[in-house]
Amino acid sequence: MAFAGKYELESQDNYEEFLEAIGLLNAKTEHKVQTEVLQEGNDFTWTQSIPNWTWSNKFSVGQECELATMKGSKFKAPVTMEGSKIAINFPQYHFTAEMVEDKLVMICTVPGEKGVTFKRVSKRI
Repeated sequence: MAFAGKYELESQDNYEEFLEAIGLLNAKTEHKVQTEVLQEGNDFTWTQSIPNWTWSNKFSVGQECELATMKGSKFKAPVTMEGSKIAINFPQYHFTAEMVEDKLVMICTVPGEKGVTFKRVSKRI
């Protein structure tokens, strides 16, 4: 579970469809996303950045935590482990993250009629 590090976008699938499904129609999709993960045991600070925008959450695996959505809305949810994956139920989608070799793989699944699965793979830098 060694997530700590800095990562840069390598590939992503269904990003625009995901943004549309969660109501972020005007978000820019052509950018270099950087993710920084600070980890101390089960405590994490998870930050994603693109030019002119940063989104960060602090959480502890195994606890209910106050988190923020990409739009900035606050919510509370438990952060759990599903095998080797961190799992969080955001209000509009289910998020998982895992390390596959030396790559950070994040998957967001929007349920229901708008059902879409977005996958982002980032390489360590």
